[in-house]
Amino acid sequence: MGRKAGSLYINSKKFGNVAKPCMKEMITFLNCLSVNQMNDEKCVRQKELLSTCMDAQTNKKNKPFGSINYHLQRLSKGRK
Repeated sequence: MGRKAGSLYINSKKFGNVAKPCMKEMITFLNCLSVNQMNDEKCVRQKELLSTCMDAQTNKKNKPFGSINYHLQRLSKGRK
């Protein structure tokens, strides 16, 4: 189940944590909830900002390409 010796491999999990697009909005919304004793009627503005940020993220298209490791395997097969 392991990888072949000498093959190219990039740990994609390291790069997955780089972009956290709505983290700031979520933190401000959670802080507002904690200050107002979980009363979300007082946090309408923060809730709207978080929902718009999340909606903008779902509208982004995923890349039609495979993972980077798939492409590295394809390149190494052509090199041999």
